[in-house]
Amino acid sequence: MTEPLELVTPPERREVVLRLREASLGFGDRTLWSGLDLDVHAGEFVAVLGPNGSGKTSLLRTILGQQRLDAGEIAFEGHPVRRGDRRIGYIPQQKLIPAGTPMRARDLVALGVDGHRWGLPIPRRSDRAQVDRLIDDVGARRYANTPVGSLSGGEQQRLRVAQALAGDPALLLCDEPLLSLDLQHQRGVSELIDRRRREHDSAVVFVTHDVNPVLGMVDRVLYLAGGRFRAGTPDEVLRSDVLTDLYGTPVDVIRSRGRIVVVGIPDAETHDHHEHTREAHPEPAA
Repeated sequence: MTEPLELVTPPERREVVLRLREASLGFGDRTLWSGLDLDVHAGEFVAVLGPNGSGKTSLLRTILGQQRLDAGEIAFEGHPVRRGDRRIGYIPQQKLIPAGTPMRARDLVALGVDGHRWGLPIPRRSDRAQVDRLIDDVGARRYANTPVGSLSGGEQQRLRVAQALAGDPALLLCDEPLLSLDLQHQRGVSELIDRRRREHDSAVVFVTHDVNPVLGMVDRVLYLAGGRFRAGTPDEVLRSDVLTDLYGTPVDVIRSRGRIVVVGIPDAETHDHHEHTREAHPEPAA
């Protein structure tokens, strides 16, 4: 049963799951971001936004222990990050699995349960029970024994969510998990992720090109652009004056019917954030 709102502890007062201090990362002679201080708390939903090449996916790779910082510190649950930590779940971009792939839906989920073990996986009763629970958690029971290549993109992405939850993660990293999904499946996948963090207090770091599908779930935004960053609530960061300062050129943020449109991103920036256009023709307010 959901707790009354007045009894729910705000994320900023909960345990810090992920901490970055004076963190810097570059690519060649280009700085992606520097001096980044960030605390992500248990149960908090942090959206990471910004143009292509701003270091969003590199941030996730750093948290996963796959990439080292140029400077600064990063810690997960009070310890330096390490590669292969089962307490960090990862949901990748949606990429269709080819038709004819000889794997059932439950086999894909099972990789999250036993895929980290050495040698040939030997199915165990407890593993099968866990796979069944994960499949039920993401609403995939109907197609659990169906070849993954015959499933829709949204159905496949539900299985990837289940796979990411196999290690009971305290932190869930999402790298454009809604990309190429239709609106119905965007809603379904994002609600799965949101339900996980609410019911289990998992922190979520969610990289996205369009914040609108998850805007009502987001506690804070980390916006990366041009080697700089801004962090705060959506209302604090997704503003014309803030993004104008970040980009160093006039940028307009238009809110219409609960959606956000960013207008005026420099041509030099390959940008994939929200919905943007050179000229805005927003719908009139309801």
